[in-house]
Amino acid sequence: MTEGSAGPLAALSAAGVAVWLDDLSRERLRSGNLAELVRSSHVVGVTTNPSIFEKALSDGAAYDTQVRDLALRGVDVGEAVRALTTYDVRWACDVLREVYDTSGTVDGRVSIEVDPRISQDTARTVAEAKALWWLVDRPNLYIKIPATMEGLPAITAVLAAGISVNVTLIFSLDRYDAVMEAYLAGMEAARDNGHDLSTIGSVASFFVSRVDTEIDKRLDKAGVVSGVRGKAAIANARLAYQHYEAVFSSDRWNQLERAGARPQRPLWASTGVKDPAYDDTQYVVELVAPGTVNTMPEGTLQAVADHGVVRGDTVTSEYAGAERALAEIAATGVDLAEVTELLEVEGVQKFEDAWNSLIESVTQQLAEATTDGDGR
Repeated sequence: MTEGSAGPLAALSAAGVAVWLDDLSRERLRSGNLAELVRSSHVVGVTTNPSIFEKALSDGAAYDTQVRDLALRGVDVGEAVRALTTYDVRWACDVLREVYDTSGTVDGRVSIEVDPRISQDTARTVAEAKALWWLVDRPNLYIKIPATMEGLPAITAVLAAGISVNVTLIFSLDRYDAVMEAYLAGMEAARDNGHDLSTIGSVASFFVSRVDTEIDKRLDKAGVVSGVRGKAAIANARLAYQHYEAVFSSDRWNQLERAGARPQRPLWASTGVKDPAYDDTQYVVELVAPGTVNTMPEGTLQAVADHGVVRGDTVTSEYAGAERALAEIAATGVDLAEVTELLEVEGVQKFEDAWNSLIESVTQQLAEATTDGDGR
């Protein structure tokens, strides 16, 4: 996929949307594919999650040499998983380092998530974030922390330590407000701790498609026939941007900005379309706004490059329509607050399940490497 200086991805970038890839693997790095996407497809960042690593490590061949070395050292599976995943993330950070430098440290970022099994434990999340920051040892790293209630104080504490954070699994406007509060508090503490605020980055990953999937399911079950099917996710995200504009024009924010801080950008996540009846680019082209990030699985990236129609800002003039859409959905009896709460719980569980599968896979690979009689 080679788009060059024209085309929909270029138009997205010109409209103020940072194009990130929601995927990473050793093979993608070895083959030069990630570097090529950076060169030719306007990709300026990478996000990962436990599901992505589970998929990547299922291709044992790409990781055989490192797994064998880890087995020979007799490391436990937890250390092995961290070694394997941080190796890929460190490599990706190096691929994107030029983007990081030329963008003034805004883009060129790569995210790695804390162990999702500790998402309900604030102290362990903070400790894990610090350990990952040290292990990867690259300034263009983001540590991903879920926006659970226990994650909020961890976000503040990690930022206060001068560590850049990607807040993930945000579904509701109320929780997004709490995330922005955690960011402001963390940056204020970082300032008071003597950190250079210009070096600390953050994004808030607001999930999109899963909202439509769950609400559409409920509408279908209730036999509701209306024009709001497939409208909730985009409306919810557009109103999140309205909240973002309010917070990052406040006097409190202005004081931090004068001290060198940069806004915590909204990042649209879960942007792959699940329902084939919908335009496969809608969670990209309908969420174009200045100062945002859209992280896309490669299939969505290719779809946008091929036939996406970028019409400029499709968010800030649509707040009234977004409010109407959510009101119409509420009138059908679907409780958006209940939906977003469920999605958070399910999101954490899906990442825990993926992490456990990853542990099982690496355990098996270590055992096979240990028992391989010829040492391979």
